[in-house]
Amino acid sequence: MKHTYRHPRPALTVDCVVFGLDEGDLKVLLIQRDIEPFAGKWALPGGFVHMGETLEEAARRELLEETGLGQVYLEQLYTFGGVDRDPRERVVSVAYYALVKLDEHEARAATDARDAAWFPVDEIPSLAFDHEQILAMALTRLKGKVRYEPIGFELLPPKFTLSQLQHLYEASLEETLDKRNFRKKILGMGLLVELDEIEKDVAHRAARLYRFDERKYQQLKKRGFDFWL
Repeated sequence: MKHTYRHPRPALTVDCVVFGLDEGDLKVLLIQRDIEPFAGKWALPGGFVHMGETLEEAARRELLEETGLGQVYLEQLYTFGGVDRDPRERVVSVAYYALVKLDEHEARAATDARDAAWFPVDEIPSLAFDHEQILAMALTRLKGKVRYEPIGFELLPPKFTLSQLQHLYEASLEETLDKRNFRKKILGMGLLVELDEIEKDVAHRAARLYRFDERKYQQLKKRGFDFWL
């Protein structure tokens, strides 16, 4: 016999904070809502969880449906359950944050999104629901995590310069890093592979390209290696 609950139950949604790096600027992907509530306002991609899917499956589906993004680094952030966060009904949202290589992902609006666009994190418009609070927490999490885990490489192309890497950390941490100290520390970790290639089609002097050695990092991590910037 199937048991049913008689007490009221809140609806469950997921919201996604998608970060991308563009010429040294940290950006976040927003959609413009096409339905009420908050039709016409900018918001984080997200939606209601279906009965037959996990939270992460729901987050990935909503990202794909509303923005066209798939196969991205995704991590659960926090659960937001303010009683008045949604004017329609009692809604609890599980937020995720994603990191993408911006030049590999062209955002496009779909389903109930009127538009989709990348915004610099310091030029965010007024957002629907409690999405400004969700974004603020995601930025805090990113700022903390890039210091102790190399997730920042998810924002870079497979081949990058040391200047691009430093700009990534400066954008994420919102601080200026000493060039000599940064390079000494990051190269001293032994996690970058220097390539026999340099930048192409640049106006300035072409710089050496590197790639992140994911296999070596996992090997060092098993031995107790601590990534810290």
